[in-house]
Amino acid sequence: LTDVYSSSPALGRYFRSAQVVNFSNESSTVFYQLDFSVPPSTEGFMENTMNPDFIRNILRQNIYDED
Repeated sequence: LTDVYSSSPALGRYFRSAQVVNFSNESSTVFYQLDFSVPPSTEGFMENTMNPDFIRNILRQNIYDED
């Protein structure tokens, strides 16, 4: 995840770290905490760039690009 987000043109300059918060062997589920350093609020920045769907789609796109 660190490589995915630090190299992202959209999020790379804001990305700081990724760490595993919880891992379940039973369901193969991993919960991550992503840390970003964001600039002072600008109109639409948090709603658009830091939107959880947008952040997930960065990871999805990386997975699709590897296939």
